[in-house]
Amino acid sequence: MRVLLDTNIIIHREASKVRNADIGKLFNWFDKTKATKIIHPLSVEELSTHKDKSVVETMKIKIDNYNQLKTISPDDDKIKAIRENDTSNNDSIDTSIVKELYSGRVDVIVTEDRGIHKKAEILGVAEKVYTIDSYIEKVTAENPDLTDYKVLAVKKEFFGNVKLEDEFFDSFKQDYSEFENWFKKKSDEVSYICYADEEIGAFLYVKIENEDEQYSTIEPVFEPKKRLKVGTFKVTSTGYKLGERFLKIIFDNALVNQVDEVYVTIFEKRDEQIRLIRLLEDWGFKYWGTSTTQNGVEQVLVRDFSKEVNGEYPKLTYPYISRNNRIFLVPIYPNYHTELLPDSVLNNESPQNFVENEPHRNAIQKVYVSRSYNRSVSRGDLILFYRTGGYHKSVVTTIGLVESVYNNIQSEQKFIELCRKRSVFDDKELKRHWQYKFSNGKWVAPFIVNFLYIYTFPKRLNLAKLIELGVIPDVNSAPRGFEEISKEKFEIIIRESGTNENYFID
Repeated sequence: MRVLLDTNIIIHREASKVRNADIGKLFNWFDKTKATKIIHPLSVEELSTHKDKSVVETMKIKIDNYNQLKTISPDDDKIKAIRENDTSNNDSIDTSIVKELYSGRVDVIVTEDRGIHKKAEILGVAEKVYTIDSYIEKVTAENPDLTDYKVLAVKKEFFGNVKLEDEFFDSFKQDYSEFENWFKKKSDEVSYICYADEEIGAFLYVKIENEDEQYSTIEPVFEPKKRLKVGTFKVTSTGYKLGERFLKIIFDNALVNQVDEVYVTIFEKRDEQIRLIRLLEDWGFKYWGTSTTQNGVEQVLVRDFSKEVNGEYPKLTYPYISRNNRIFLVPIYPNYHTELLPDSVLNNESPQNFVENEPHRNAIQKVYVSRSYNRSVSRGDLILFYRTGGYHKSVVTTIGLVESVYNNIQSEQKFIELCRKRSVFDDKELKRHWQYKFSNGKWVAPFIVNFLYIYTFPKRLNLAKLIELGVIPDVNSAPRGFEEISKEKFEIIIRESGTNENYFID
């Protein structure tokens, strides 16, 4: 694997002051997977003019640790067209870097630069351009045997039981002069925390604010509303989708407390903060303005939590759903069910067997692989997961919202790429799934449903109960693929399962 590193990745690695703690994990994975680290000649030129003289001096010594490209690919018409829109030297360098991937001279690029990612989309190579976080996720999923630590389940913990001395909190201490005193005063309040190899991997604190809350530091000033403030939120790059897991906690708190808005104030100093801003934007947070305090100027991001559904981009209005869309019962085998949907663990299963140490377990966005005869499912449809197991053990457990569907997949490699990070299967299992033939020897290509995990039913209705209620006609009519059910039958499931109606907009 030939990995081309953007200039900023090298700066983070070689700077005298560590600016991104995740960079060590990234380079550790390069070593584990024996990846060849490539640097572009233009990056070397950039580094020689860097304002941090310690970086310049360090790079003179350490440049030999990287393989510098000896030749540069020529510009074709597509590259020339992109260059026409370059307005700065940095833009031109970005084009030159992505060109080497487009030309096939390197296998992937690792960069935090959005400009390179956008140009990769234009050139059709976006799936080979990674951020630090997404590259760690990729290699973690591809190399489970090389993973040397375990991520424990997210749990609630009193501030007073959390080690403030952990270096995880160093960035907060640097950004907020009052952080240590504030943290200590919160000793009896509850936070959400996750450990990775006995080190803190993620931390979250949320606070409910009522209409009489004062916002003197925020411009433009907030109107009186009930809000959920994301007070302290940080996730390191573990490769395990912890950011999405913690977003689910934020949205669950907002839903339970029936707030009007969710907001966060955040600096844009470090890559970890920039990544967090992008993650929040992907899930519907929008720039509102600024918050100015003695510590400096922070961005204010706001997520409108009004009840509405965006049919084209359901992440923007997650977790709200409409009961007026089509509803499908979908079977899932027991050995895959709780692996993919750990929040839907059954009473006779041990939660300790399903700690969130795989990307697909933490992700809100998940993948379901099927060979169902009925493939008419589409974006916006609701899917009800039916855990198979027989007359008494088969149960309806979970609501999902279809985000997209991939049908007519042309190759095994493409199938694996589409599934890899959000499926319960590893690469070997995905290959077996792609190659599977029915007992009559017939091969049918699988299709992929990307869905958003929405909700776990408080009360699980088993097959016997579903037959009694008329949702399923008889034991021989249990779902074997995507089976559409009527809205009337869906309402029976909602009523009998004790579902929280706050998830529905209608």
